[in-house]
Formats: sequence, structure tokens, C-alpha cells
Amino acid sequence: MDDIELERLLDDIESDRAERTESVNDGDKWRKAVCAFANDLPDHRRAGVLFVGVGNDGRPTGVEITDTLLLNLSHMRNDGNILPFPSLDVEKRKLKGKDVAVVFVHPSHSPPVRFKGLVEIRSGPRRGIANPDDERRLNEKRRFRDIPFDIRPLVSAGVDVLDELVFRREYLPHAVALEVVEQNQRTLEQQLSAARFVHPGPPACATLLGALTVGKTPTDWAPCAYVQFLRVDGAALGDPVIDAREIRGPLPELLRNLEDVIKNNIRSSVDYTTQALEVRVPDYPIVALQQIVRNAILHRSYENTHDPVRLYWFANRVEAQSPGGPFGRVTKENFSGPGAYDYRNPNLAAVLKELGYVQRFGSGIALARRAMAENGNPPPEFLVEDGHVAVILRRRT
Repeated sequence: MDDIELERLLDDIESDRAERTESVNDGDKWRKAVCAFANDLPDHRRAGVLFVGVGNDGRPTGVEITDTLLLNLSHMRNDGNILPFPSLDVEKRKLKGKDVAVVFVHPSHSPPVRFKGLVEIRSGPRRGIANPDDERRLNEKRRFRDIPFDIRPLVSAGVDVLDELVFRREYLPHAVALEVVEQNQRTLEQQLSAARFVHPGPPACATLLGALTVGKTPTDWAPCAYVQFLRVDGAALGDPVIDAREIRGPLPELLRNLEDVIKNNIRSSVDYTTQALEVRVPDYPIVALQQIVRNAILHRSYENTHDPVRLYWFANRVEAQSPGGPFGRVTKENFSGPGAYDYRNPNLAAVLKELGYVQRFGSGIALARRAMAENGNPPPEFLVEDGHVAVILRRRT
């Protein structure tokens, strides 16, 4: 978009493709605007524009546009407050003779997009919260061929394959704002569709995301959606097996059971000598184990494979293997490096964030490294191939 078109938008006070703000530190207002433009309820199919450093009358205020401001605006893309992740570009432009920060927000291919559980939309020059009819329109706008694999419809899976109790008890309270839940004007199918657990059809059917998160039996629709756990009394697969099991179920149940397995297999040593009080030190820090397993579930490929996530616990190490190699911006060369992350399953990432299993996107490997170092373990090792990724955590000695 050139400067002439941007200045026209600045002057068009009634436009629903532009929002103006004088403040350079109003993060929530920025995010609400980004969310509304990403939903593109009027169906312009063109970028909406957030102008920062501009008054309501369309005149730039002349506020300093710093690199820090531009960086803060860019961070809205993946800070986890707007889900699924918006697509946006941030630029510094000189409009009407003064510097202005400009955020171009592209329409989402998988609406509705939420900010802190609320679906923001624009109607004319005003921004507001979507009502059930608005959400229905947004659901119908999804473009089947362009949406990520994790929300593709399972055409042979009706809505009845999803567990209403799991949805209402395990997912809804974490994902949707309390006032929206209390209004409860939407049908169950509308709520499932808004969460991207149901494709509106016709006919309506479950998505892969729905089957994984709240499905009655997820492996009926994604045979690979479980974790194979093996505890070996030795350093090789041929050594005696202590425990072997398959951890299954909808995501909230699977992750809870997996955490229990991890906690039950950690062993602690006791130090009586270096301090006045006894100190218990685990052979592996639980944070590191949690991060590598959650990452394996999040980043794995669910397409064209029946291979599960594998968690093998040997006497001297723990190995986690995830089907699917590097994706998007991540390559074999930059894997595990700072800033090198992308999402094969962006909607699954959003669900894990909503359920509280992901605190900050892109930080899992860094958290695992720090936890291993603080516990006295060797650093994690990564084996990256085209078809899978393995992480090895060595035991503390």
C-alpha cells in the first residue's frame, strides 16, 4: 500500500479498514484492533491498517517512532494474546510530513480470531464484540484449501464424536472470556465451531483439532495421536523393560497422565554433606521433561503417518522422538537456535496456550536448556532429520 492510499485511509474517518491511536504504549487497544482486522467481518479480503501516532481526526501527532515501538508492535504476531496467530507487517512511514507507525493486518484464513477469549470485529468505524450471528459468518468464511492441516474437516466424523463434557469442563473455562460463557446464547455446535473443533459444512463435521482436543476417542480419527512410553533397565532397547504403556485420550487427559508418568519416573538423590540441611536433587529437572514432551506433541506431523510420539526412558538418558522434521522457517541448520521457531499446527499451539501448557511461544527449548543447566545435567542434544526430530536428555551424574 503506497503513501497516497494510506493518507486516503487516514482522512476517511468512517472507514472500517483503518484504526487510529495517538498512544504509543496501549498494547490492549492495538491487539483488539489487530484481532478485528484479522477477522475481516465485512469480507474486504484486504489488509486493515492500524495507525499509531495519529489522532482521531487523521492527523499525525509527530510522536517519535522508535525501534522499540516497532518491535513491540511486531511482537503482537506471536505473543499468544491473539489466537490463532495473526499475519501482520509493521512499517515506519512518513505521512502528511510526520513519522507514523503503520501495522498492516491481513485477513485470517481460519477465523474467528480471539483476543483474550473475545472475538473482536469492526462494523463501520466502530469496533466491538461479535454476537452469535457474527461468529457464524466468520466460521463460514474459512477457506478449506488454505487452512492448516490441524483444522481440516474430518468429513466422516460427525459432531457426535466430540465429548461435550470434556469441552465444557476442560476447555471452555480456559479459552473463552467469562462474560461470553455466562451469556451462553450459542448452541453447542456454534461453540464448537467457534473453537475450530467443528467445520460448519454442510454437513457439519469434527476437525482434527476437535478430535485431538475433546474427541471421545481421538485415535479413531488420528491413529498416531498417542504417546508410547517405555522404561528400560539399561542403556539399549534390548535391555529388560521396566514399564511400557500407551498414553491416550483427549489432550487435557493425555497431558495430565503424561505428567504423572514423568513425575513417577524421576528419581532424586539426597545430599547430606554440602549443606546443613539435606538437599534432594532430581536426576532430571521436571521442567525440561515437560517442555520436550509438549513440544513433541505440538510440533509433530499428524499427516500421512501412524507413528506416535515416543518417550523412551533409559538408565542414563531420556529420549523423546517426534514424527515430522523441521517446518517453515526452521531448518536443520538453525534448529533450536534463538528465534528459530514456526508452527506446523498453529491451532493446536493456540489450544495448548489456552489450556496453560504453553506460557510463551518459542521458549520451550530455552526453558529446557536452562533447567538442565541449573540441575547440573549436560545440555539437551538434538537429532534433526527430514522425517523426525529426537531430543536426548542425559541423566545427572
